[in-house]
Amino acid sequence: MGSLFRSEEMTLCQLFLQSEAAYACVSELGELGLVQFRDLNPDVNAFQRKFVNEVRRCDEMERKLRYLEKEIRRDGIPMLEIPGECPEAPQPREMIDLEATFEKLENELREVNQNAEALKRNYLELTELKHILRKTQVFFDEMADPSREEEQVTLLGEEGLMAGGQALKLGYAD
Repeated sequence: MGSLFRSEEMTLCQLFLQSEAAYACVSELGELGLVQFRDLNPDVNAFQRKFVNEVRRCDEMERKLRYLEKEIRRDGIPMLEIPGECPEAPQPREMIDLEATFEKLENELREVNQNAEALKRNYLELTELKHILRKTQVFFDEMADPSREEEQVTLLGEEGLMAGGQALKLGYAD
């Protein structure tokens, strides 16, 4: 396979293709890697080109694939990587199926992430409530035990708040 350096021998060709066969021909030439395409209509706006909708669809599918790859790598799931090998360009019929599959996977993954976040929040909230219940149970157990009355601390520490010669103590009412 040659490269597209200046020292390589090149030939400038103009190719006329039927609209129906253009996709298959260009994909085959692109997969060979021996062809460089030149834009013969540089003044035409990108949004006025014939295949702008297909390019947008491809960009959107690429974005979804990047999102899926980022999530897979974040979770540490091993992926099969084939260095230097690119898959063949899918046929237009297959593009529709791929687009639907990527959309479904992206939506499912977003839903899974939202559910995981909600579960984590619920877990933390329930853990906090469990600790609160344990602490209040210990408090009520200590208050119910009459032998621990001498261990009760006065309201303002050792000297206490004297009301009529008697220290005020904290307690609870049933």
